[in-house]
Amino acid sequence: MKRPRICAVIVNNEIEAVKRAEPLVNLFEVRIDLIGAGWTELAKQLKKPWIACNRCAEEGGSWAGSEARRREELLRAVELGADMVDIELITGNLKEMVAMIKRKAKCLISCHDFKETPPLERLREIVKKEIAAGADIGKVVTTAQKFQDNLTVLQLIADFPQSRIVSFAMGGLGTVSRILCPLLGGEFSYAAIKEGSESAAGQITAADLSKIYRMLKNE
Repeated sequence: MKRPRICAVIVNNEIEAVKRAEPLVNLFEVRIDLIGAGWTELAKQLKKPWIACNRCAEEGGSWAGSEARRREELLRAVELGADMVDIELITGNLKEMVAMIKRKAKCLISCHDFKETPPLERLREIVKKEIAAGADIGKVVTTAQKFQDNLTVLQLIADFPQSRIVSFAMGGLGTVSRILCPLLGGEFSYAAIKEGSESAAGQITAADLSKIYRMLKNE
């Protein structure tokens, strides 16, 4: 079994907290919409690979500017050295945006459901659309309303063995799927830089997630 990978989500300019988390994680997600104007200076200080994300409001983000400006910031991240860009499946002219990103970076195409976990067949169709649009990684995040929802999102990883997938459920009931995602073949799991800096419900800290993985490896 490959070592599970952790992506720590940066939601503010607390660089000291980021540096403390750095040895525990494999990569970062830079939330442009949450950090605000200082995100470029923070990104320049990162020593690990990073994903640029400028989440639109329709998918739970805080970007308040125009769609054109949102895209500009993501393309700016590519020029600054982002290894990957997270772009939503619902984005208009998606293939055009993906093509621009992939000139210099990889592309993660994402879809979020903040209400529930849809049936597995519907989730499979979402992944197929992400792959068809050019995703290097397909990401599907749902909301767990019952324990079985964890099994649904994790099954999605098994159903696409030839593709790179991130799939888990948000909320307290979905925490187990966050932990298991990279253990069952998912690319990585997301974690908070520190307690109180969670970017989504059910997210645990990089320190706690790293500790769980070390215990599983009996390190």
